[in-house]
Amino acid sequence: MHQFIFTGRQKSVLLGFMVLGLLCMGLTWAVDDPFHTRFWTNLLHNTVFFTGIAFIALFVYSAWMTAYAGWHTVVKRIFEGFSLYMVVGLVLMLIIAGGTWFHYHHLYHWAAEGIADPTSDHYDRILAGKSSFLNKSWYTFGSVGFLAVWTFFAFRIRSMSIAEDNAGTADYAHHQKLKRIVAIFLPIAAFTSAAAIWQWVMSIDAHWYSTMFAWYATASWFIAMMSLTILTVIFLKGKGYLEEVTGEHLHDLGKWLFAISIFWTYLWFSQFMLIWYANVGEETVYFQIRRDDYPVLFYGNLIINFVLPFLILMRNSTKRKYGTLVFMSVLLLFGHWVDFFLMIKPGALHTALEAMEHMGTAVGDAAAAHDHGHALAGDHGGHGAHHAIPPGFKMPGLLEIGTFLGFLASFLYFSLNQFTKASLISKNDPYLAESLHHHT
Repeated sequence: MHQFIFTGRQKSVLLGFMVLGLLCMGLTWAVDDPFHTRFWTNLLHNTVFFTGIAFIALFVYSAWMTAYAGWHTVVKRIFEGFSLYMVVGLVLMLIIAGGTWFHYHHLYHWAAEGIADPTSDHYDRILAGKSSFLNKSWYTFGSVGFLAVWTFFAFRIRSMSIAEDNAGTADYAHHQKLKRIVAIFLPIAAFTSAAAIWQWVMSIDAHWYSTMFAWYATASWFIAMMSLTILTVIFLKGKGYLEEVTGEHLHDLGKWLFAISIFWTYLWFSQFMLIWYANVGEETVYFQIRRDDYPVLFYGNLIINFVLPFLILMRNSTKRKYGTLVFMSVLLLFGHWVDFFLMIKPGALHTALEAMEHMGTAVGDAAAAHDHGHALAGDHGGHGAHHAIPPGFKMPGLLEIGTFLGFLASFLYFSLNQFTKASLISKNDPYLAESLHHHT
């Protein structure tokens, strides 16, 4: 079967999880601090994570097509479906960007009033030096502009791919037009995605920077996307679709999962080692806070996202076993979601606590919040490994897990709905024969 049917039962299950996600977000808002830091960090975390999965799906699809790769042709409709979720990410990022103007969240230190004004009590010399990039206008128009461009390419590539199917016969000239579009997209995506990652995630720890951060976050997105691709392929095959996908294709998907996990670890270690070795205070504080205050997540991140995939996926046979692939894909999807949790939560909590301290408000116990505010102010004081961290920041809580499941359900609902609009196999793709006879 090539035409996917999105059943009522499948829709009901996913809608149920989406409702769960909304309930968890509502409960988070109700029990949150005065700035609703937990709510906004959860929204930013999941928006960036799932929008990134959609983006990287289009990026690798374009890269493989430009490289004349044919093996992925039988699963390329999955990448197309994933990529269109960026339209949801565009709407959500517009909401988050609005918070930098109207101050209904305090996620970013650089967005505080007077931060770049030498006459202000809130003046910060380091952030003033970065203000030409870290400012509300750049964040808003950069985020919306980048996502709008990516979304345009996603819909354009999808429509051209479907038009190729509707052409009646395989036409390489038509495919060449599609190849030119993806070739245009690749350099645009490469440059703008780095700037987007700097704005959305790295600028949360506004005094810190890393030249490797964009690579690191992109590798995390890639592994999460590949995990979700494998799970989707196995789900569809279990329903009788994608009969053309064989163990050879799953083997290649598993190899990408394994290879980029090793690449991600290389970036993790290189970023940590070079910064730690340099011993520059404004750089090492990023890792000091996470190592001392979040040790379970810091070391667990490496175990889940490197040690386990290295030991389990190294053997060729494990890349062909459905059970092993499902287990590793679920583990790595969640593991890299936790990776983004660790990128976002500590810095955002630090910013919110400093803002509350300046405004004379509190989170729970005022003394604990005050102490922790100083503890997390890395370049303003020491670290605070023994101070209490509010729920939802030290470790993902039930509300965070529920929100994640809601976003995941929305991503799958959107993608499965796209699968119904075209054949799951691109029958007129000139590389289809190569894909059907793919052997590793």
